[in-house]
Amino acid sequence: MRRRRSHVLWLGVPYLLYLGALPFVNKVRPVVFGLPFLFLWLLIATLVTPLAIWLTWRGDKRGSAR
Repeated sequence: MRRRRSHVLWLGVPYLLYLGALPFVNKVRPVVFGLPFLFLWLLIATLVTPLAIWLTWRGDKRGSAR
C-alpha cells in the first residue's frame, strides 16, 4: 500500500522563492525597511526555508506513526 506524501510539497516552497520568483523580484526599487527589494526577498526566503523543512519533517513523522 502506498502512502500519500503530500507534505513533501513543502520542499518546493524554497525552490519557488529562490528561483521561480527571482525574475519578478529582481529590482533595486522599491526600497523596503532601507533594503533593496531583492535583498529583502532573499532574506525572507532564507527565513522561510527552515519552516518548510520543519513542516516536511513533521508531516513525515506524523505519517510514519500511522
